[in-house]
Amino acid sequence: MPSPLTAPLLGFLGRLSFPRLFMVTAALFLIDLVVPDLVPLADELLLGMGTLLLASWKKRKEPLSPPQQR
Repeated sequence: MPSPLTAPLLGFLGRLSFPRLFMVTAALFLIDLVVPDLVPLADELLLGMGTLLLASWKKRKEPLSPPQQR
């Protein structure tokens, strides 16, 4: 069951594009790494944001080679 504190924030973060979500996740991770427990529930937020990052990460398709002419 999602926490009533983190669910709205993760809902907002789920609508961000991959680069912006990555930057927000990296910034929160670095802040939590330097100053532990500065942001309440930071560990839960990082787990949720990591899940969102993996869900939004898609493999890029390789371009098709041009058709060969005879």
